[in-house]
Amino acid sequence: MNTPASTAPAPAAGIRAAVTLLSLAAFFSGAALRICDGLLPRLSRDFGITAGTAGRVVLTFSVAYGLSQLAFGPLGDRYGKARLVCVALFGCALGALACAFAPGFDALVGLRVLWGFAAAGIIPLSMAWIGDAVPYEQRQATLARLLLGTLSGMMAGQLAGGLFGDAGAGWRGAFLTLCAGYAAVGVLLLLRLRHIVLPAAASTGRTAFAAQLASVLREPWARKVLAAALAEGVLLLGPMAFFPAYLHQRYGLALSAASALVALYAVGGLAYAAFARHIVRRFGERRMVLAGGLLMGGGFVALYFSPVAWLAGPLALLLGFGTYLYHNTLQTHATQMVPAVRGTSVAMFAFCLFFGQAIGVSWAGTAFDRFGSAPLLLVPALGLPLAGWAFARALQRRAA
Repeated sequence: MNTPASTAPAPAAGIRAAVTLLSLAAFFSGAALRICDGLLPRLSRDFGITAGTAGRVVLTFSVAYGLSQLAFGPLGDRYGKARLVCVALFGCALGALACAFAPGFDALVGLRVLWGFAAAGIIPLSMAWIGDAVPYEQRQATLARLLLGTLSGMMAGQLAGGLFGDAGAGWRGAFLTLCAGYAAVGVLLLLRLRHIVLPAAASTGRTAFAAQLASVLREPWARKVLAAALAEGVLLLGPMAFFPAYLHQRYGLALSAASALVALYAVGGLAYAAFARHIVRRFGERRMVLAGGLLMGGGFVALYFSPVAWLAGPLALLLGFGTYLYHNTLQTHATQMVPAVRGTSVAMFAFCLFFGQAIGVSWAGTAFDRFGSAPLLLVPALGLPLAGWAFARALQRRAA
């Protein structure tokens, strides 16, 4: 793990190997974030509940994930980000295993809370560890590898949720598969990190948690970035949890087919990641977030008015591309909000994003059960372009 600063720095090959394993950890973390989307109709059928009620497994995971960021961030800054990532991976393995054997829906919801608490330490602290270990001129490309792992996992999780939803193994088989993945990556990462040397994080005493959180919130620009992340969670991530259920209900698609179409959202993100360097150079951050907001809003409108099911696939791809025009700009600023407490900064960004998702799942589930698809799709269609415009204007004022 982290060792005193006097020790020689880790070789580049060791860093690259660790980043590969962190990308695999991000893959399984991304899969866990989206796997329940395709499982909601199966959970609804197995437990005799509505799709909105089944959405509690997404809601509780998101709330726990967001709240525990406030602990993982400062702990990573104090005791070592890499060490906490390993702890989180093994915690996720135990959480997924417990969920696979849940005796009822209420027990499953409670166990998803524990899983969400553990999951919070993987992606944000991996980003922060890369920020510490990789020189700035190499950091963008390195973070892109982590993003590719996350997006690939989200795509695989979306698809796997539908496949397991239609299969005999069901949600229990899905959770057992994730358990095995977490455990394998955790062991490999733990072995690799024993040979990587980084300067130790300075201990800041018993009052560090509050002081580190306050140091981020004192920055006016940090507050704007965090507010933009909260809006993304409320208006995008929450409603998206019900996309497979919406396609299943409207077009009569099998859950596997509906989830496969929605999984193209991650392909749009992968397309962005592949061309990110050229996009940033040509368009700049302000035009990227404006375009991202418009593409996201347009995607929701088109999904609502689409006359045929197959259009959901290309629309999801377009939505994913627009999302990462917006999201990657926010994420880039999150890693530099307060570099002295980078773990806390990135963790607070993730807290706002997933707390927003929890709010979004709550309102979207209620709206979907009571009023159908109109609010589920048309509220984000209006709100996301406004969010993109607001952050673009904030970027313009900051530059001026």
